[in-house]
Amino acid sequence: MKKTIAYLIFTGIFLTTLAAHAQQDPQFTHYMYNMNVINPAYATDAEGVINVGGLYRTQWVGAVGAPKTATVFVHSPIAKRVEMGLSFINDNIGDVVKENNIYLDVAYVVPVSDKHKISFGVKGGLTLFNTDFGGFKYTDEMADPAFAENISRNFPNVGAGTYFFTDHYYLGFSVPNFLTTKHLERKNGIQTTGVEELHYFFTGGYVFDLSPSVKFKPAFMAKAVKGAPMAFDFTTNFLINEKFELGAGYRLDDAVAGLAAFNITPNLRVGYSYDYTLSNLGNYNSGTHEIFLLFDLDRNNLNGSKGYDKSPRFF
Repeated sequence: MKKTIAYLIFTGIFLTTLAAHAQQDPQFTHYMYNMNVINPAYATDAEGVINVGGLYRTQWVGAVGAPKTATVFVHSPIAKRVEMGLSFINDNIGDVVKENNIYLDVAYVVPVSDKHKISFGVKGGLTLFNTDFGGFKYTDEMADPAFAENISRNFPNVGAGTYFFTDHYYLGFSVPNFLTTKHLERKNGIQTTGVEELHYFFTGGYVFDLSPSVKFKPAFMAKAVKGAPMAFDFTTNFLINEKFELGAGYRLDDAVAGLAAFNITPNLRVGYSYDYTLSNLGNYNSGTHEIFLLFDLDRNNLNGSKGYDKSPRFF
């Protein structure tokens, strides 16, 4: 009986996540610090600074086949008004479904005024999709056709976005995958699903100065894809003395979250979040954990120069 329940839970997670490739790309609670993964136009306009980051998310802890996602990125201006980023995403569902994404981003920044800028970006890369159903134990004599054969395929993709920003707020719109691809399809007269559809992301954030030592940082992300309801994330953070952040998040009809981050040095930040599941899946897991690390490498200081006065990195 326990094996049957475990199989059903994994099957539900697997199909939900495959549908998530028709529903949404891997989700993050700290999306505001992982922006170039979803928007190739993300820019800092910080000359001489290399932004390096990493994030690890273990979702629905305790559920059979729960997803685990890791991302690593590097981003930097490479010429006047031109910025470039490289990102790697590993998505793992129960060591059965493994997806690796390697993408290169290029953005062009256009000054609109002294403080306002808008950037336009493009993204290109490759998705490596693999499944291994060898360890499955089926509850029925006939195996589910979706799990009958292992898959190993590579899918190229391209995307684009725009990003309007100042020192204290930003708005972004992006479509990171213009090419639709089929991970599972019709074979031997049997229809299975797993289609990568176009994803639309709309993001924004603002920094309010509540006092000389406290800043209020609300942010949001809206996600849309064909055949699924809109998804909304709302996040609020309080930044205290430019060092410590504490906040909360809400994912519509899905989860609530607590967030915290700490600036170890002016250039090094670490953070953590915990998501509590609100949906029925919450009966089978103990929540979601996410950690991130951000590091800004200032090449001007490395060269022995005084550097320059740059705004704190709020997002």
